[in-house]
Formats: sequence, structure tokens, C-alpha cells
Amino acid sequence: MTSTLIAPRTAIGRPAHRDPNVLRWLAAYASSMVGDSVYYIALSWAAVQQGSPAQAGAVMAVSAVPRALLMLGGGVIADRFGPRRVVIGSDLVRCAAGLSVAALLFLTSPGLWPLALLAVVFGTVDAVFMPAVGALPARVTTRDQLARVQGMRGLAIRFANVVGGPLGGLAVALGGAAAAFGLAGLLIAVSVPLLISVRMREPAVDDKAEAGAGNADAGDAGEGAGGRGAAPGAAVLGAPDSEARGATAPDSGKVPARATTPLGDLRAGLRYIRAHRVLAPLMLAIALGDLGFVGPLNVGLTLLADERGWGASGMGWVLSGFGVGAGAAALLLTVRGRLPHAGHVAGWAILAGSVAIGALAFVPGVLAAVGVALLVGLLAGLSGALCGALLQTQADPAYLGRVTAVSGLVSLGFAPLSMPLSAAAIGAWGTGPVFVGSAAVCGLGGVVALCVRDLRRAELPG
Repeated sequence: MTSTLIAPRTAIGRPAHRDPNVLRWLAAYASSMVGDSVYYIALSWAAVQQGSPAQAGAVMAVSAVPRALLMLGGGVIADRFGPRRVVIGSDLVRCAAGLSVAALLFLTSPGLWPLALLAVVFGTVDAVFMPAVGALPARVTTRDQLARVQGMRGLAIRFANVVGGPLGGLAVALGGAAAAFGLAGLLIAVSVPLLISVRMREPAVDDKAEAGAGNADAGDAGEGAGGRGAAPGAAVLGAPDSEARGATAPDSGKVPARATTPLGDLRAGLRYIRAHRVLAPLMLAIALGDLGFVGPLNVGLTLLADERGWGASGMGWVLSGFGVGAGAAALLLTVRGRLPHAGHVAGWAILAGSVAIGALAFVPGVLAAVGVALLVGLLAGLSGALCGALLQTQADPAYLGRVTAVSGLVSLGFAPLSMPLSAAAIGAWGTGPVFVGSAAVCGLGGVVALCVRDLRRAELPG
């Protein structure tokens, strides 16, 4: 069912936003993301109904643990078995789990334990799903279209955020948490036949990203970046979905490569990233940018709205401004497809965005805050999409799952740790100093992007 279909050569070179194959992938991704949004509404509502606020908070947070602990292993799985196969399997598991809990809630009142178990299942599956989703674009389009695909992906995320919340709320109002879980499962299920219909393309030899500026040929002694770090069987990991991992295809006529262990693949991926002249500083820039961004735009904004008397509605308007800005950045990349001097633009966008983050704590009123938040969203969306496109184009296809896993671990595992720290710091020193300090941390990511020559000069193909 998940066998690979190679895209015909006539489809290659078509702009991504006009390619039916890419649009099928985008529809599958959007449906899955809307289902996720509905799922979180259903989980939070059911947890509040079944337990105390503290217990509900614990249920909502429990999925983060397996996601953070297993994310790197998920990247190895995506590279070994192929990203589409992993995404389809993940969606099937999430669909079955959601529908099972929906049936359980419809028939009885089981308490919190099935909700906690569901959260653990979703968190575990997310650890595999997210790296595979990040590795899929390189298999459905050409490298010169990856920036446009990142923009389209950003639009799908904004669509899911706008549609998923009201849809989940409507399902809860009409049929309770059981109906909302059932709707989430069905929306996730819709993505499966769409993904099966998507044709996977095998990257041509001249279509693969270089292992890093000045690196030795990846075929020399079977090693990757700089002649270091790649496992001897790394090229096999980059094979199409139809090929078995750890050996060449049975009918290829080639000498089978030495099988590698999952732990060996993980170490090889980490060494590959560390030795890569673009990916290594790019990971650091992403980490610094997220660490300085997540705290102020989550916990910090809530406390700022309370301090200034903006209320929940004012905070909602500010968040809407951010969403509009991020959506505009995604639309820009979708239309343009490529921005020249990607490394330069990403670095300056991170720096300018950090200044806007610091300014949020000093604006005089809600209207000004909405304008600044729109600017933050525009710059953050632009830098995030460019960094994502650079990850896609700079990483060898054999390592895309592991590269995406490391990036996801930084963004979803480490960056959220700044939220309780930001809250405690605001309680001790106030919003102004903490927003400025967070902006400085975020700005360091831009400094890294601009000071490291290979990252600064990185370009997107076009």
C-alpha cells in the first residue's frame, strides 16, 4: 500500500503550487494538522470534565515527555523506513487511538486514565511523525521548489490554527468530547489515502545537497561531511521508500552495504550535523532564536496583557496580529518561491525580529502591540521558513529525518523550557527586563547566522 511511485520527469520542474502531486501532499498535511487542533481541544475539554484543573494540566503536558525523549530515534526511523511510510503509519495509529477514546467516552465515563494514555500515545507517535513530515518535502518536489513548499506548509499550519479551534469547539458543543475525538480521528484518517496517492521522487545525483562547503566527496570511504561522520551504509539510508534499509535492493546487482544499527545511525547523523559547515551553525541559530522567542510570545505575553490591563481580548488581538504576520511571510514564499541571499536574509530577519520582541514590552497600548506583533510574526515567519528551506536543501537526503529530528528537538523539546523560566523571571524583575533579555538571546541567533561565513553565504537553489 505504501510502495513508492516515482514521479514522471515531466512533472519535475513544475512550480510546487501548481503541481497536483504537491497539492495532494499539502491537503494531506492540512487535514492532519486540523485533526491535531481538534484533538487538543477535545483532550483539554475532556480532561477538565473528568478531573481537577491540576490533573487536566498534567494530562495536557504528559505527551511532551515521550516526544522529547524519542524525537532523535524518530529521525532514525524516518531515514530507515522512508518518510511517507512512517507518516502513514503514524496517522493510522493516531486515528485508531482517537476513535477508540471517542467510543470509550461515548459508552462510559472512564475517568482520566484513558486520556493520559491517549496523550502518551500521541506524544510517542509525534516523536516519529514530526521528523518524517519534515523529510517528506524533498521527496515530493525538486530542491529549487523547497522554499515555496515551506511557505505552503506555513499556510497550511495557519489554516489549521484558524479552522481547527472553532471546529473542535463546535464538535464539543454538539456532541461533547466523544464527538470531538471522533472528528479528530476522521480528519487524520483523510490524510492517509491522500498520502498513498502522492508520488515519491528519487533525488537525482545532481539534485542532492552537498554535505557542506568544501567537504570531501561523500563516496570517499563511505563518509559524509568533511570526510567524517557518515556511517558506511549512509547512502543506503537515502534510498527510495521501496528499498529495504541497511542493504541494497535485492535485484540491484550491487554488493550489499554493511548493515548499521539504529544507535549507529543516530550517532552518524549527529556527527554529520556537527561536521557540516552550514547545518551545525544553522542548528545553533535556530536554538537561540527559539529560546528567545517562545517564552515572551507564550507566557510572557499573557503576563504582559494582565499587567497592562489589556485583558483576554487584547491578548487575543495581539496573537492575531502575530498570526497575520506569519501568514503573510508564508504567502510571500509561496508566491515568490525563492528569496536570494537566504542566509543573509534569515540572519537579518532574526535580528530585526528580536528587536521587535523587546519592543513589545514598551508599547503604549493594544493597537501598537498588535502592530509590533504583526512585525514579529512577519519576521519570525520569514526567518523560520528560510531556515527550514536551508535545512531541506543543505542536508543530504539520507540524513533528512535525523536532521529534522534534531531541529524539532531543539524547537519542541528545549525551547518550551524557557516558559517557566520566563514566568519566574517576570515575577522577579518585571516584563521589560525579561523581554529585553529574551530578545538578546534571540538576536544571538541572528549574529551566528551573519558571522558564520558558510551560513551567511548559503543560497537556496533556483
